[in-house]
Amino acid sequence: MQLHQLKYFVAVAEVRHFTQAADIVGITQPSLSKQIHALEDGLGAPLFERVRGNITLTAAGEVLLPLAKRILADVDTATREVQELVGLRRGRVRLGATPSLATSLAPPVLRRFRDAHPTIDLRVEESGSQDLVRDLLRGDLDLALIIMPAQGTDPGLRADPILRESLVVASVEELSVTPETGQLRITDLREQPMVMFREGYDLRDATLQACREAGFEPTIAVDGGEMDAVLSFVEAGLGVALVPGIVVARRPGVRVTRLAPPGVRRTIAVARRRDVVPTHAGRELRRILLDYVRDATNDGDLPPGVEPL
Repeated sequence: MQLHQLKYFVAVAEVRHFTQAADIVGITQPSLSKQIHALEDGLGAPLFERVRGNITLTAAGEVLLPLAKRILADVDTATREVQELVGLRRGRVRLGATPSLATSLAPPVLRRFRDAHPTIDLRVEESGSQDLVRDLLRGDLDLALIIMPAQGTDPGLRADPILRESLVVASVEELSVTPETGQLRITDLREQPMVMFREGYDLRDATLQACREAGFEPTIAVDGGEMDAVLSFVEAGLGVALVPGIVVARRPGVRVTRLAPPGVRRTIAVARRRDVVPTHAGRELRRILLDYVRDATNDGDLPPGVEPL
């Protein structure tokens, strides 16, 4: 088994077409087919089924695919680490962040990193925590700012909690609150139409769980939005939404109402793959992130509803 054979195998598995895969990896289709056959002979099992022009993975192919992706990612990481060490080229760091963190925590951290290391290639992916965890495990990201799930993170990850944030109710109209506290109970949302995040979004799960624990199913006015869309729907008066307080600070058209204790709180963590040694650039970005959180805490610059851990 050779690395280039694994690379060719992954290419075919992803596009399910030998000619297209050959174009992607830059060789001829006969050469690619020959190398795939050599890989199958070495493993003693076919990896693809070819029926009427359709390419599917065999059981052996399904087992090999995630392992091959991890091996190739590890080789890429090792190559970048050595090249950074000997100064052959610029380093690279790939950061993932949830939409709320990509627009609040990430920008000042990346500004500090860019000022200190202007030649490092920065790449940012904005997505939900579930997608970011998947990309970390595949080796597509070096670090990610994620929301810790209640059941804990994947054992293949190291996730270090850094902040805790409280969710608030975003609305366009003033809501009826408890006069003494100016806060809203979750049960007060029973009759409110709600704007709901798309499937796979951490905030969707948090909203549904909070409502169900309070004994009701939310009335959904609009379903399936991303962060900007949800806030825009709230501004249009379509309903209310549970959102992190840090995302509404720059939306003057949105009213913020705090939830009465215990409220809904989430833990923000910085995560990486446990079995991969971080690159120099990855370690430096993590250090700058933690320094920023410490400085913002000391200076009182953390957004409302966010506290350090």
